Amino acid sequence: MYLFLYYIAGYRKKVVLQNLRRSFPNMSDKEIYQLCRAFYHYFCDLFLETFKTLTITKKNMLRHCYINDASQQLMQKLFKEHKSLVLVMGHFGNWEWGGNTFAISLQHQLYVIYHPLQNRHFDALTYKMRSRFGSKLLAMQDTFRKMLSYKNEATTTAFIADQTPPPENAYWMQFLNQETPVYKGTEVIAKKMKYPVVYTSINRIKRGYYEMNIEMLCEHPENTREGEITEMHTRRLEQDILRQPEIWLWSHKRWKHKKNVMI
Repeated sequence: MYLFLYYIAGYRKKVVLQNLRRSFPNMSDKEIYQLCRAFYHYFCDLFLETFKTLTITKKNMLRHCYINDASQQLMQKLFKEHKSLVLVMGHFGNWEWGGNTFAISLQHQLYVIYHPLQNRHFDALTYKMRSRFGSKLLAMQDTFRKMLSYKNEATTTAFIADQTPPPENAYWMQFLNQETPVYKGTEVIAKKMKYPVVYTSINRIKRGYYEMNIEMLCEHPENTREGEITEMHTRRLEQDILRQPEIWLWSHKRWKHKKNVMI
């Protein structure tokens, strides 16, 4: 797959190289191409790992992706306190496996925000992969209404917050050396619901194996200033990317919008 995607099809190679060059301006061309190839190797693994979700057993899921002890203790404490949470993360590591591991390992009911796909067959396949171990999916446009409807449950609602929002509705900040628009929805909903915000990293230990780390990011979002939570989770993701850059989704057109230019 790697040979085909990288050398023959060149899938989004221009996008990946442009993103890497702008994010790491001090890297040499040689270093950029090394990182680019490392990303494509990982991207191929991610593709196959994701489809393995359709058949993997719970036992093997937890062997290949586990939640560390400190994170388990934090989540158990919050569940005993009957606290619902907003969980925020990025396209870093195997986020699909992370959702499954969370659903198997922890007591909170996990709700995952997603964009329904136009192709109903692929949408059904995606839904099956993500809900197989008990996670429930929420279409983005229904998020707040649905969260209100299960307010009395102890739930965790997961937001993948590094996608590209419409520029006119975004919070703009520096991220990976570039002026970047960030979705404000995670922060807005956490404040409205007064739910603590936890950040999740899915760190690659070795090929095919991941460790999830869940940490408290903001316990009382209603007391924060505008943009504070957005900056906190974006900075935290940036730290993860700088530590292990090859496992972030560089093929995404993250910077297709420019500030003050409505595309």
